[in-house]
Amino acid sequence: MSVVDDGTERGDGGADEPGWDVDPDDESGAAVVAAVGRQIRAWREAAGMRAGELGSVMGYGEDLIYKVEGGRRIPRPEFMDGVDLALGAGGKLAAMKSDIAEVRYPKKIRDLAKLEARAVELAAYGSHNLHGLLQTEEYARALLGTRRPVLSPDELERAVAARVARHSIFDRAPAPELSFVQEEASLRRPIGGLAVWRRQLENLLRLRELPFVDIQVMPTSRWDHPGTGGRIQVLKFADGSAVGRADDEFAGRPIAHPKQLRILELGFGIIRARALTPEESQAFIEQVLGES
Repeated sequence: MSVVDDGTERGDGGADEPGWDVDPDDESGAAVVAAVGRQIRAWREAAGMRAGELGSVMGYGEDLIYKVEGGRRIPRPEFMDGVDLALGAGGKLAAMKSDIAEVRYPKKIRDLAKLEARAVELAAYGSHNLHGLLQTEEYARALLGTRRPVLSPDELERAVAARVARHSIFDRAPAPELSFVQEEASLRRPIGGLAVWRRQLENLLRLRELPFVDIQVMPTSRWDHPGTGGRIQVLKFADGSAVGRADDEFAGRPIAHPKQLRILELGFGIIRARALTPEESQAFIEQVLGES
C-alpha cells in the first residue's frame, strides 16, 4: 500500500505507515481510537515535543501523528511500540495495543468473533463459499477480492486480517465442537487459481484431523435437503443459550428464540444426515485434490 487513499500516509518526508481509517458509523470503536489518540497527545505535550518532531523521531510524517492523535487513524501495533519508546511512556502507551486490537476490524466482524469466542458448539452449512473459519489467508484474500463494488486495498487487508484473526478458535482450550457441511460446488470452484485452491483443499484435510472438527461434503446430486436456500449457522454457549442465522429464514436476521432456533437446527440436522460422512468427505476432498 503506497497511496493515500488505500490507508497509507506519507507526510513531510516521513516513512509510510499502513493503517486503517476509523469507520464513523462504528461509535464504540471510534471512541476507543479517540481515547488512545488523546493519551498520545497528552504524553507528547508533556514531553514538550511538536507533532512534527515526534514524527521525525519515529520516522513518520507529521500528518499521520495528527490523524492518530485526532482519532481519525487506527494505529498499528508497531506504531504504539514506537510512540511509547519515543515519549518515554514506560509501556503505558504500548499497553493500549490490546485496546485497539479489536477495533481495527469492522464492527460486524468483531461481534461475530466475540460470539465464536464464547461458543461451545458451532454448526454451519455453506452453499456457495467455504466458511470463513475454514479459509486460508490467501484463499480469503482472493475470495474477498471478487466482491463488487471492489474493496479498496485498505478495506481488503482489513477484511482479510479480521477473517484470519477468527482462526484463533482452533487454539482454544477447552476446544469447541465445530461441525461444517459444505456444498460440493464450494470445494470445486478454484478461487484464487489452481495453487491457492489446492492449498485450500489441503488445509481442509489438516483441519479435519482435529478431534473437535467435523467437515462433511454435500454432493451436488443430493437435491433433497433443506439447504437450497443458502447458509445456516447455529452457535451454542455454555449457559445454554444460542444464536443462529439462515439466509432464507427470518429475513436473514440473527435469532435467539428457542422455537426459531429449533427450525434452524432441524434443517441443519437433515443436511448433515444427507451429506457424506466425515470419512467419506475426506476421501472426496482427496479425490478433488488429486484431480486438480
